[in-house]
Parts: sequence; structure tokens; C-alpha cells
Amino acid sequence: MAESKLENEQLEVLNILKNFDSDPSELIHCLQTIQNKCGYVSEFAVKQISQKLNVPESDVFSVVTFYSQFTLKPKAKYNIEICMGTACYVLGADKSLKKFENKLGIKLGEQTLDNKFSLKQSRCLGCCGLAPVVSINGKIYGKVTEDKVDEILDELV
Repeated sequence: MAESKLENEQLEVLNILKNFDSDPSELIHCLQTIQNKCGYVSEFAVKQISQKLNVPESDVFSVVTFYSQFTLKPKAKYNIEICMGTACYVLGADKSLKKFENKLGIKLGEQTLDNKFSLKQSRCLGCCGLAPVVSINGKIYGKVTEDKVDEILDELV
């Protein structure tokens, strides 16, 4: 089953690339299209883009790793982002982060083996009045204490 999913992703990349000219200036647009359709930019995609646009693989990889909008691995179903800006940190975001790590069995920057949850931090989510703040797939949760972590995770399962 995993093999057919991989084959489908590779076919998807090849189909997307048919819509692009061999023009290096199309690199960002091409990466965005693949990221949006596949959820990430695979090693296969990097190689195919390199060939299609006549751009060295190292340059494609550099762009993918420079811009935070791109990822080299599939995203989790639930992407949990803990704000560690000043207001959130002072009000206990570090404690909520530890609770998420313990409950999910992962550390910051990791995702669960089943790809259900990932955990990352942000410097500011722009909701200081709701501090400490957590964003899950773009949905904002405010005043997140250690006690609210269980409630939030239960809502997602």
C-alpha cells in the first residue's frame, strides 16, 4: 500500500511538471505547486524539478530548505505550533510544550510515527492577548495551560 502511495506521488509530480516550461525562473512556482498538491517536496520531486528546469539539484534543495513554506517530508495530520514569543513564554508556554511532548511522545521538531501529530514552535503568532497560544493547522487556541493540553488533544482524536 505504501508503495502505491509513493508511485501516485511520483506520478503526480511528473504530471505537475508537464505544465512548466524548462525555465529556471519557474522554480518557486513549481515548488509551490508541488508542495500544495503533494503536501511536501520529496527527494524525487527535487530531482525531477532539477532536470525539468535545468537547475542543479543543490540549488533546488537550497531553495526548499531556505523558505519555511516548503518541507521535505510529509506533514502530519495535525501540525501543532506552540508560540514561544515573550508574552506566551512568560505565561507558561514552555510548560504546555512539555505536556504536549510527554503526551505525544515526541520532541519539538518531530512528528509521531503514524504522522498524526507534529510539534514545532513559533516566535509569535500575533495573538498576545490570548497568551499562551497554540495553533493547530491554523486554528488558534488561546490561554493554553498544561491542563488544557489534554482537552485539546481529546478534541483532535
